[in-house]
Amino acid sequence: MTERCRALPTAEELRIWRDFIETTEVLRSELAARLQSESALSPGDYAVLLALSETEGRRLRPSVLADRIGWQRSRLSHQLGRMERRGLLRREGFAADSRGAEVVLTDEGVEAFRRASLPHLRDVRELFVRPLGPDELAAAERITAALRKGLTAGSDV
Repeated sequence: MTERCRALPTAEELRIWRDFIETTEVLRSELAARLQSESALSPGDYAVLLALSETEGRRLRPSVLADRIGWQRSRLSHQLGRMERRGLLRREGFAADSRGAEVVLTDEGVEAFRRASLPHLRDVRELFVRPLGPDELAAAERITAALRKGLTAGSDV
């Protein structure tokens, strides 16, 4: 039996785990509801627009975009279709490879992202940053770094 399977969480560890998961889900739900209400963008829309807006030329190959936002390609494909129908982005042939395509942020997508960002960042400050002091924010940074490191190490197994 591997070490991973031997030790089960204690009751206290499970309580902390449940509290963490439930709190992050409530936070994500509230941020998503506000984003949708204030900008008509979903969190998925925002993630795609953010990744494209941070890229030189506002364009990426779908595989790179999927990796950048941590999604499966099939999920991204459906998301891109919805966003393309709304005029937020378009798919174009990839100049370096006639078999591929690139996802390109449209002017409408740039404007939608711009309009959504300020209210969304204010909501992040209100719901996440403000309730935490500097020590808690530093602890959150250490916790997320440790979790990411553990997840990266776990993917090598």
